[in-house]
Amino acid sequence: MSEIIVPEHLTSRALRVAIVGAGPAGIYAADLLNKSQPVASGELKLHVDLFDELPTPFGLIRYGVSPDHPRIKGIINALHKVLDNDWIDFYGNVGLGRDISLEDLNTRYDAVIISTGAQKDADLNIPGVDLEGSFGGADFVSWYDAHPDVDKNWDLSAKEVAVIGNGNVALDVARILSKHADQLLETEIPEHIYEQLNDSAVTDVHVFGRRGPAQVKFTPLELRELSHSKDVDIVLYPEDFEFDKASDEAMKTNNQTKTMVSTLTNWLIEQEEREEAPSASRRLHLHFLQSPVEVLGEDGKVTGLKVERNELDGNGGARGTGEFIEYPLQAIYRAVGYFGSAVNDIEYDGAKGVLPNVEGRVLDASGTHVPGLYATGWIKRGPIGLIGHTKGDALETITHLLEDLTKLAEPDSSQKIADLLESRGVNFSNWDGWKNLDAHEKELGAAAGTVSTRFGEITRDRVKVVEREEMMEFSSAKKLVECLYVTPGAITSWGGVPLKFSRGTPPIAAPGAGIS
Repeated sequence: MSEIIVPEHLTSRALRVAIVGAGPAGIYAADLLNKSQPVASGELKLHVDLFDELPTPFGLIRYGVSPDHPRIKGIINALHKVLDNDWIDFYGNVGLGRDISLEDLNTRYDAVIISTGAQKDADLNIPGVDLEGSFGGADFVSWYDAHPDVDKNWDLSAKEVAVIGNGNVALDVARILSKHADQLLETEIPEHIYEQLNDSAVTDVHVFGRRGPAQVKFTPLELRELSHSKDVDIVLYPEDFEFDKASDEAMKTNNQTKTMVSTLTNWLIEQEEREEAPSASRRLHLHFLQSPVEVLGEDGKVTGLKVERNELDGNGGARGTGEFIEYPLQAIYRAVGYFGSAVNDIEYDGAKGVLPNVEGRVLDASGTHVPGLYATGWIKRGPIGLIGHTKGDALETITHLLEDLTKLAEPDSSQKIADLLESRGVNFSNWDGWKNLDAHEKELGAAAGTVSTRFGEITRDRVKVVEREEMMEFSSAKKLVECLYVTPGAITSWGGVPLKFSRGTPPIAAPGAGIS
């Protein structure tokens, strides 16, 4: 890191940073800024405003991680600690390009960090991919995670389904498709998701990867999760277990690869030694060394998938053999990756789905760094790596931001961002509003109580709110300031839901709400 010089004008006021995107990438960037040497030492004061187009924080942790991954969602606890501080404020239900512009931010902040991630499905360019019954994996994830802007209904009429891809998202999609809905009642899924999954016609889910077991992109945790689904048999095929020099080297040098190959091989051995016939009502088939060639169809609907058999090339890749196989299917899920979207008024690389940048410094069309503009997370590097990798990525970005302190233009507007939003009639949520919504979702779980399922009794701890309007009823900042002031730690109730407030925040004023 180059020497960090704090300019004179930042010795008398806080460095103001706007971060657009309240997922892990944005929150990690804020946290690392706060923990940086000049801020931690007191030489530099900091204030961060965090924006998201959704009413809630946490991004893909709330809307991109399968609901049956409580350990991964535990990351929210760490992110919660970052947001629960006076030096950072959250503005939800605020869209860049919809409610505010980049110019609005540039005139009010010293620096802007874009961390909008990647939400769209990457393209799979094969014939038939646009047939009815061909779905994007990212779209399906948004549906079962109850994203407020996604259609509430999903076609689950197919009995035989293909999932194309060998990454974590592909396994998430396959697991949710094959898992019995009763098992998901221990998660936060809302009633309409449960009901549709419970009525699903699926019997067989086929996952296709173009390379071998030693080259898969999912993690041991994702793989082990497959075996936790009840009344679902995992089916493997001996001809798919091919290894070459590159595979052997990967297993010797990478413990994760070694673990996954060992798990898959043990499953295959157990399957071959099993005397009784498979008895589960659903099956999850894992296919390796097969590349999709064409989605087959009749009358505009998916009827199957044509794949080419591959062989390993000795260097970690795979090549076609000219042998083709056709599988009868009624639905295809494309889970070959995510793709970032353009951001208003910022240069965009449409080929890679990222903002062009050098180590987080965003570039204009001429390749010159735009002063005060930075990027972090998937919109910076593409959808590569797990949530934990985002920390290192954010560190690189904020390091350059701090190095650029003397080059940052001073904000020329004294109007607070909250005042601007209110003047435009934007109904935004804030951090205390999120805590109200959080309490409400837990209350919904408590109200559901213990339910009887085919796998025994399950106690519901939480039920996710789906509609944006209902979220805003509980988290709107406007509602929070429309009633009396409550001292820190006071407890109020709204509709029977107990509410706690920190930082001396007023409670929501709902018609007929009791204040106690």
